Order: sequence, then structure tokens, then C-alpha cells
Amino acid sequence: MAELAGNVLVAQSGGPTAVINASVAGLITESLNNDCIEEVYGSLNGILGILQEDLVDLAAESQQQIRALKHTPGAALGSCRFKLKKPADLDRVLEVFKAHNIRYFFYIGGNDSQDTATKISAHAVAAGYELRVIGVPKTVDNDLTGTDHCPGFGSVAKYLAASVRELAADHESMGQGDLVSIIEVMGRSAGWIAASTSLAKRRDQPHDSPHLIYLPEIPFSQEKCLEDIRRVLKREKFCQIVVAEGLTDADGNYVSADPATDAFGHAQLGGAGEFIKSLVEANLPGVKTRLSVPGLMQRAASHSASKTDADEAFLVGQAAVKAAVAGESDKLVTLVRGDTDHYTCETGLTPLADVANAVKKLPREWINEDGVSMNFQFIRYAQPLIQGEVVVPQDNGVPAFARLDKMRVDKTLPAYVA
Repeated sequence: MAELAGNVLVAQSGGPTAVINASVAGLITESLNNDCIEEVYGSLNGILGILQEDLVDLAAESQQQIRALKHTPGAALGSCRFKLKKPADLDRVLEVFKAHNIRYFFYIGGNDSQDTATKISAHAVAAGYELRVIGVPKTVDNDLTGTDHCPGFGSVAKYLAASVRELAADHESMGQGDLVSIIEVMGRSAGWIAASTSLAKRRDQPHDSPHLIYLPEIPFSQEKCLEDIRRVLKREKFCQIVVAEGLTDADGNYVSADPATDAFGHAQLGGAGEFIKSLVEANLPGVKTRLSVPGLMQRAASHSASKTDADEAFLVGQAAVKAAVAGESDKLVTLVRGDTDHYTCETGLTPLADVANAVKKLPREWINEDGVSMNFQFIRYAQPLIQGEVVVPQDNGVPAFARLDKMRVDKTLPAYVA
């Protein structure tokens, strides 16, 4: 395929992760290695930045700041949850692309974000504008189809497994067979994050905490939950429970959700832990309950990030540029696990259309028959993803992060009203 000369545009979307900026660093680094790429721009706040023509010159950033992106959480370019609904929105995106000769567009995000990328690519094709669009995977939920795992997941898994083990040490000192500790973690439609807390268990201690893990893949039964807790408290000083925010009942309804929805129609979740806490308090007199909700901390904990995760986040950024320059478009970069006993991973590609709006569930065969614990297949899958530590520079005892200068490109088009 003929070489395509032009500029790169990078954007971030959806909830950030501890390693999302490592992908930006990989994209910038690889873009600067290609003569066919003339400028490297970033869009502030995802698609909204494109609509507002709010672009920054990433090539002008110092190499020190680019390197610092590898250990900086949050979305350095800013993120958004904005759905392209109107034809005028797509027209505006293409107008901005043409004005800045954007020929390579990289969108870092989850399944909703890749739906947006697919729409932009299709609109460019229909307009006869040559554009290569590559999706870069990102989500702590680990629910993107087509990829073995997703950058962001390994770090949240490492943080939560460590937190669960630390809390267990606290509860061991306080419990007398009368303490129930509940931890509510992220996971809208799939239980990957909740399941990852099973990595806190020591191999030689089958009854280690977390004792009970409640997943969206297993319909929640109040009666069974109470039976599970009674069984654990007969044996242990405390019962540690991990529950995914997307917990549903036998009818498929969330046990707790706000009526409000986001731009993509997703329910605003939260409260599954409180639901179980109230259930215990109403039915198990004399039992003390404690609820912990890490919330946004679990996806921002760069101090506990997995080096494997950070390295792979950088890798998918590099791979996206290589694929686009080679002529690929409408693809998502994937992570492909090797078949050897020793963990290895390389990148691949899958059609964006197959990823958009799809959800990868936790395999039922990785969950034990009791429905509240994970078997060796999951442990073998997840254990390699939390290995290694990211070295984060310190500033007076707290992490030092990158701060991009965000130099604006001269505006040549009128302001857009979304």
C-alpha cells in the first residue's frame, strides 16, 4: 500500500486507568520514528476536543514529560463520555481533520469508544477522505472482546489484591466470628475485577480471604448469600466479601442502580455493597458489618501499578502506529498471549466492528461450582498480569506525575456548539 503522508491525532475516552497514558507515550514515540508522519496532535477531552477543535501539539512536549506519562494515572489529554449522534457531529469531525491534515486517528478507549471510532472511519470513507483509524484498548473492566486482556486491568487487579490482603490482616486482629467486611469494586457487566481479588489468597491457605466473591455472571440470591456468610463465620474470625458494582438478581436487574444514565445509556451504578450490608444487618443479629468502596482510587493507583500492565499499555500504543503506517485501518490492537508455560504476550489486530458495544464475560468454567470463588484456570490467567512494580518518582514523599504543556494549535475554523 502507498505511503500516506499526514498528521496524527490521538484522543482518550471513557474512564481513565493507571496506565492509559503509557499508551499515549507509545503512540508519540512511535509516531516520531516515521517520516510519513509530519505532526502529532492530541485532542483535549476526547471527541469533544475534536468538535471544539481543541488540539495540542504533542511533538512539542519535552521527552521528560513523555517518559513521565508511563507512570502517570488519569487521562493526560482529558477524557469524555460523549456519543456522536448527529450527522452534523461527524461532518464537524471530518472538517477538523481536513483543516489539520489528520490522516491517522488513534482512539484510546473501551467498547463504546471503538463504536465512535468505527463511525468516524465510515464517514471518512463515504466522503472519500483517506484516513486510517486504529483503536487502542483501554479499560479496567477487562471486558473488550477480541483481546486476551486489556491494559488497565492488571494494575487494578494488583491494587485490589494487595488491598484485600491488607484488610484481611486488620480483620484477623479484630474479628471474633462476628465481623462481615464488604468491598464493592468496579465491574458494570463483567466480573473480571471482582474475580481478580482472588489473587490475594495464599496458595497453601484454601480458606484465605476473600471468602466470598459475588459476580455479575452469577445471579445473586439473598438466601444463598446469608447461608454463605453463616458458613464462613462458623469457621473463620471474619467473613470478607467482594462484590462487583454490576451485581444482578435472577431476573437480570441490578440489585442497586441510579435511574440516571450516561451519554451511552448506561445506568449509574453503585450501592451493591450497601445492599449486602443492609441484608446482613437485617438478618444476622449480633454480626458487625464494615463496607469499603475504593471507587475511583482503584483505577488511579499508579503507586501500585503492574509493570507488566504498563509495559503492555506502551506496547499497544506503538503497535497502533506501526499498523496504521503499514496500511491497516478499522482495527483494534489486541494483546495475544503465547502458548508457552512461561508468560509471553505480543500484539495482534481485530476488526473494530467486532469490538464496538460488545462485552466479554468472565468464563463460567473459571468460576467454581459454589459461584463465589475462582478456580485455577482464572488464577493461571490473571497472575502474570500483576507482576512487577512501576517505579514512580517522588516529590516530597508523594508521586510526581507528568503535566503536559497543552500548547494550542492555531484555530482556523469557527467554534462548534455540541
